[in-house]
Amino acid sequence: MSRTVLVTGAAGFIGAALSDRLLQQGDRVIGVDNLNNYYDPTLKEARLRRIQAKPEAADAWRFERLNLEDDAALIALFNDERPQVVVNLAAQAGVRYSLENPAAYIQSNLVGFGNILECCRHHDVGNLIYASSSSVYGGNRNLPFQERQPVNHPVSLYAASKKANELMAHTYSHLYGLPATGLRFFTVYGPWGRPDMAPMLFARAILDGDSIQVFNHGRMQRDFTFIDDIVEGVLRCCAKPATADPHFDALDPDPSTAAAPHRLFNIGNSQPTQLLRFIEVMEEAFGREAIKDFQPMQPGDVVATAADTTALEAWVGFRPSTTIETGVASFAQWYRSYYSL
Repeated sequence: MSRTVLVTGAAGFIGAALSDRLLQQGDRVIGVDNLNNYYDPTLKEARLRRIQAKPEAADAWRFERLNLEDDAALIALFNDERPQVVVNLAAQAGVRYSLENPAAYIQSNLVGFGNILECCRHHDVGNLIYASSSSVYGGNRNLPFQERQPVNHPVSLYAASKKANELMAHTYSHLYGLPATGLRFFTVYGPWGRPDMAPMLFARAILDGDSIQVFNHGRMQRDFTFIDDIVEGVLRCCAKPATADPHFDALDPDPSTAAAPHRLFNIGNSQPTQLLRFIEVMEEAFGREAIKDFQPMQPGDVVATAADTTALEAWVGFRPSTTIETGVASFAQWYRSYYSL
């Protein structure tokens, strides 16, 4: 049966890819985005045009430009559309930008998410999936990251806002019975990616002959996760709302589950890659050598990330597996096509 799915951040990297897949499988999709200028809105608009051009979007796609902080507009949309599933991907993104403009994170990630929770509560939404982030693990050096580990030491306001989202969602699950699933994404990349992320920055610099900044002198490790794997994980959670854990032990509480219908899952490739190796794969894909500008560790960054996805696989029978060689090749092909290179 067709569902009505509301996707916030629908013009974003993950939101647009998810909306496309939902439409392909026959769902009706309500896309929401404010098209802010954190990065060039031209790319966001191009993602939306790509969705709107699909035949399946003709009668099954509606896009609304609005801020999640605008509670009146959000309430009106929920009243009009009555979504059965809500996927909240809208957020002020970026770790380094949170050092410059913390207020943007408080408004979008806290106030905006609070409005989403209120709308879900009052409109009997049967399944809320919301984006968290690997950044919640903060200063933790115990790899791979497991959902059971405490996340009490964030090193950026962005990370703190995502942990706050997890706590807020759990509270609504506990008080109002709202089924909510938080997904901790690990370094997402691929076609139509964000211009502020390393793959896009590296591609542009490599092709233009400019230097790329390599932080922590290349000793960073990231669990690069291909966009198609991320979307598949989200789709499967859309089909399986969170439930209370019948084995939850209040004397030894597992942070990833609850006596309420709330779950937390990592979505990562479980193959941490050193930054220098990722650059090598980019060089191979674009056929040019990168000029590397080695820099020290940046405030708000973490040295390494790696996801344990055992819980996700047990819950929905899926774990990401796309290699960086395959993923980067796909990204490079899209990049050359999109920018006519």
